[in-house]
Amino acid sequence: MADESVTDKPDASVETAESAEPTQMQRERDDYKDRWLRKSAEFDNYRKRIERERREQADQAVVDLLQELLLVVDDFDRALTVSGDEGGAYRKGVELIHAKLHDMLRKQGVQAMDVLGTDFDPNVHMAVMHEESPEHREGEVIGELQKGYMLHDRLLRPAMVKVAKA
Repeated sequence: MADESVTDKPDASVETAESAEPTQMQRERDDYKDRWLRKSAEFDNYRKRIERERREQADQAVVDLLQELLLVVDDFDRALTVSGDEGGAYRKGVELIHAKLHDMLRKQGVQAMDVLGTDFDPNVHMAVMHEESPEHREGEVIGELQKGYMLHDRLLRPAMVKVAKA
């Protein structure tokens, strides 16, 4: 009878192994799920970073092109400041081209800055000259040597200016 009592009891080691197996499987499942979530998040971050870099490259390409165009606008501005009656038809043609170029830039969001009479701001102005002037206050922009331009609300090119000294 002593043998029967031993065989009637379930084996404790078998129970532990059977109950440990689902726990081990759950841990593996949780581990795989965690890895999958991390890889998904990494891929999503990668996709966003690539998209942001692509937008920045496109924006930089536009900025580079507009800066090149601004050099042409500067040449037109200088050509139109020459006075004289000779070449009236030539001047009218240059004025038409100049107006079209400014319209194209305006459609792209490029605006010339109005700097005369404003206080010098190193964020949007590049001081190339200082001049003593009793009529103007210290740090006032009294001359514009090259126009500055904004692209929407971003500085495209700083204005080259002459600043008053007291």
